[in-house]
Amino acid sequence: MGIQENFVMYSTKIEKYKQELSLNQNQRGILVGLLLGDGHLETQNDGKTYRLKIEHSAVQAKYVNWLYEQFKLWVLTSPQEKTKVVNGKTTQNYWFNTISHAGFRFYAQQFYGGKKRIVPKMIYKLLTPISLAVWFMDDGSIKSKEHKAIILNTQCFSTIDINRLRSALVKNWEIESQIRKQAEGLQILIVGDSAIRFAKIIIPYLLPEFYYKLGKIGLTLLPKL
Repeated sequence: MGIQENFVMYSTKIEKYKQELSLNQNQRGILVGLLLGDGHLETQNDGKTYRLKIEHSAVQAKYVNWLYEQFKLWVLTSPQEKTKVVNGKTTQNYWFNTISHAGFRFYAQQFYGGKKRIVPKMIYKLLTPISLAVWFMDDGSIKSKEHKAIILNTQCFSTIDINRLRSALVKNWEIESQIRKQAEGLQILIVGDSAIRFAKIIIPYLLPEFYYKLGKIGLTLLPKL
């Protein structure tokens, strides 16, 4: 059998396999968290299908492996390391891509306005507890070791988008927040009882490698390792 015939057979097999795939509830929740954080959807055919791209520093390999396990059926090649050079600085990253699939199209349409990332008007319908946990693992932190306050790094979003997120947190979980101005943009700041409420929601889904991000808030809430 020639190379061309092998390629056609392989492509046909992949296309048949794709037809059997659909995102489950858990994957949809994780995807929303990733699109608020560091995940990225890209298309190679003008929006007919999209693939999910995950890439982090190699020190977060356990997190990347966890994400890979969540989308394993959608991935043909397991996570790999690669070297990146940015402004003369060399780093080791860990990454994987899913296959391109129409199942991601709805989320791409909701979270991308042209090439710019946006927050959909219906975000309150899309956010789930696991979405919050993934968003926090990607882009969350404590304000400092001295404060019981949670920060969500939303600098890439507009004020309108950030207020949609803040409204969704109130509507879904009665989590109040503030806008915190930074030189590079705006953050969401969650303090007091709302910070405790936020932590209690995400802890069941939080990987132990990220417990440190809760600082003092986690002292009485986190399971003992």
